[in-house]
Amino acid sequence: MKIKFLDSYVIIILIIIALSIATYIVPAGTFDREINVETGMNYVVPDSFQYVDRSPVSVFQMIKSIPEGMNDASDIIMFVLMIGGSIGIINGTGTFNVIIANLAKNYSGKEKRILIFVMIMFSLGGATFGMSEETLPLYPLMIALAISLGYNKMIGLSIIMIGVNAGFTAGFMNPFNTGIAQQMVGLPLFSGMGFRLFAYCVFMGTGILFLNSKLENNRLDPSEIQENMMLKASNVQLSKKNKHVVAVIIISLTVMIYGILKLDFYITEIATMFLIMGVASGMAYGHKSGRIVTEFTKGASNLVYGALIIGLARAIMVVMQNGGILDTIIYSFSSLIHGVAPAVSASAMFIVQSILDIFISSSTGQAAVTLPIMMNVGDLSELPRQITVLAFQFGDGFTNMISPTVGMTMAALALGGVSWKKWIKFILPLFCMWYIEGIILLTVAVIINYGPF
Repeated sequence: MKIKFLDSYVIIILIIIALSIATYIVPAGTFDREINVETGMNYVVPDSFQYVDRSPVSVFQMIKSIPEGMNDASDIIMFVLMIGGSIGIINGTGTFNVIIANLAKNYSGKEKRILIFVMIMFSLGGATFGMSEETLPLYPLMIALAISLGYNKMIGLSIIMIGVNAGFTAGFMNPFNTGIAQQMVGLPLFSGMGFRLFAYCVFMGTGILFLNSKLENNRLDPSEIQENMMLKASNVQLSKKNKHVVAVIIISLTVMIYGILKLDFYITEIATMFLIMGVASGMAYGHKSGRIVTEFTKGASNLVYGALIIGLARAIMVVMQNGGILDTIIYSFSSLIHGVAPAVSASAMFIVQSILDIFISSSTGQAAVTLPIMMNVGDLSELPRQITVLAFQFGDGFTNMISPTVGMTMAALALGGVSWKKWIKFILPLFCMWYIEGIILLTVAVIINYGPF
């Protein structure tokens, strides 16, 4: 009898239950924390860990952690729903379908090129803007593109997931992992970019080879191809109204990029720009207000399942914080690294950060909690702080692609209708290759004394 794999919600809830039980077993502990007046972030004070009385999580508190997690992640949930609604308005114009059909028609016989090109574009978004949650509403579109080119939805998921994770992990200009991490350890912003660019090329090169190796085995079967022949055979000419929508999108994205680079746009501002883009696109196409509201609601509702997963995953951290075991876990892992040789220490930091990423999936959150400790551990191991940051980047980035506690990943799989088990089976070889490359790159960084600090 075939065993059905558990739903993503069930997996996360089981983790919440397991960690709630752990609060009765694992000793509670805490680090002192202080607010940096320049950054406004809450940092851990090194060498301040102490054990405290246990505060085990009751059944009621465990259940309460779910709405608390939803509240903590409300900005990201709002962000996802707002973008989903706005993309829904644009989808209602049919413009994306026409563009995808054009790509399918014009790149017939050149499918690999367009898939690799799109994946590289996503990787650059991850490497420069820290693109991650922003891609969530685009998964249905990329799945549609893959299908129109004759491949299944796994390829559609992969061109975003592989591209974004490769770029985000290398992060040569990523403000959310490299930028914050370098700021926290006292390094010049985006210093050491050359080595990170090299790492980006390594990861993307491997990602492209991996995707290329999977294409043949992930082609659509004849019945699925027949179902999608209508898309390829339909009128693929952009109408005047479609062109108006494209113009709105280009202008909106240009303003958004300028805002991110020059005006410190973040989640709320980006969501605002998407809302403006969606409504303006609907108006440019000639839709009336009632139709715009209907398409917005439809688009947002398509992402409710994925958006709620983000909040549910955040409940994991709430349980660990309320139970007082989060700092204990961090302290235990950091203690394992202390006092080993530089090359071993760098790889050990990478491994520890990877494991901690299961518990703290937010890049900024993980940086604020772990780097004040890892920075001192690295100093004691005579590691340049650039290597400490690099180990953090690799550990934070790779695990995001496979961890069931990362709301973004689970939400993307839910949108694609792909189980976590099936995704792991598909992507694990690439994860292992990237992991080995990460250790090799860190070893090289130690050998060349990667700096300048």
